[in-house]
Amino acid sequence: MQHIINRFISYVTVDTESDPNSDTTPSTAKQWDLANKLVEELKAIGMEDVTIDENAYIMATLPSNVEHDVPVIGFVSHFDTTPDFTGANVKPQIIENYDGGDIVLNKEQDIILSPDYFKDLLQYKGQTIITTDGTTLLGADDKAGITEIVTAMEYLINNPDIKHGKIRVGFTPDEEIGRGAHKFDVKKFGADWAYTMDGSQIGELEYENFNAAGARITFKGKSVHPGYAKGKMINSMLLANKFISELPGDEVPEKTSGYDGFFHVTGITGSIEETVVQLIIRDHDKKKFEKRKKLVKKIAKDINKKYRKKFGDDIVIAEVKDQYYNMKEKVVPVMHIVDIAEKAMKSLDIKPIIKPIRGGTDGCQLSYMGLPCPNIFAGGHNFHGKYEYVPVESMQKAVEVIVKIAELTAKQKNGKTKKE
Repeated sequence: MQHIINRFISYVTVDTESDPNSDTTPSTAKQWDLANKLVEELKAIGMEDVTIDENAYIMATLPSNVEHDVPVIGFVSHFDTTPDFTGANVKPQIIENYDGGDIVLNKEQDIILSPDYFKDLLQYKGQTIITTDGTTLLGADDKAGITEIVTAMEYLINNPDIKHGKIRVGFTPDEEIGRGAHKFDVKKFGADWAYTMDGSQIGELEYENFNAAGARITFKGKSVHPGYAKGKMINSMLLANKFISELPGDEVPEKTSGYDGFFHVTGITGSIEETVVQLIIRDHDKKKFEKRKKLVKKIAKDINKKYRKKFGDDIVIAEVKDQYYNMKEKVVPVMHIVDIAEKAMKSLDIKPIIKPIRGGTDGCQLSYMGLPCPNIFAGGHNFHGKYEYVPVESMQKAVEVIVKIAELTAKQKNGKTKKE
């Protein structure tokens, strides 16, 4: 277990924050620091065909050690961290034999990780937990996944008696800003299917995710001296407020769960003359997803209709762009790949938690690119903030799941279980 801890800490202490405002790939030069380290490490443990391209996409191969034909499987994780919270100067804390009480992350700033609020903590009483120091995120999303994949490959290399087919490994930049799969060469990867190790708590197994769109709503105002503004001024900030008030008040992230979709205002910048609202739209159901996008455009259209007679031009411009789609459509026709993962977990006494992802992963985009790619737990909790933590035992179990999937797939022939 110490080997996993050391490897994980060596990854999270490298700053790999991505940048949505950059047009390069990777979006930040510092992502190369970990990417190059991973290339050398993959070579050191004995992986073959280790490559890194001009955009920092890493691929490597573990050759088959069985004589019969076996489907080629892959495991994928991303090495960037979210720009939502700083990942610079991460100082992990190791809590051994967690006692079920409060964990002081930062005494000076009185930052406490408490099971009174984060009740999931109580699942890990007696285990070893890695936390932040309260000033940064941890980076378990998704450096826990990378740790697990590298460790599982190392274990298979060191234990050749475990039979497996050809395994491909892929590590990507910029997943946190929605671009992780954009330049992933599926043909070069050459797997029949893959799994992203990018889920949260132990047992998670996911093959459904949101359909997702982003919207930029621009409101045009007219600035006039307030003493002479009657009938002349248009305050774009008030228009933006009106627009937001027309969205369903209960269909927001903090009031929804499971298969519920939502509208989420992620940013507002404005003045009297111009206000811009950033909005994301999410729904698992494709018809409801389309309906949500239409509602955004309808609200904009209704506001324009009200003001057009008096002021001429449209004063609300709604730009809506799709981001990714529900991978279920691509995975259901090959459900045996989910069944293998579920069987692997059960054989290791892990209770599978099969539920929809309330978000997206590289896997959803890869599935539409021809690489069906369900998502498996990496073990972390409270991603993207200072309360992030990961139980080491969960990472160890994820390693075991990867190894077991490889074993079970070696009993596959042309996608069907090979008879003993």
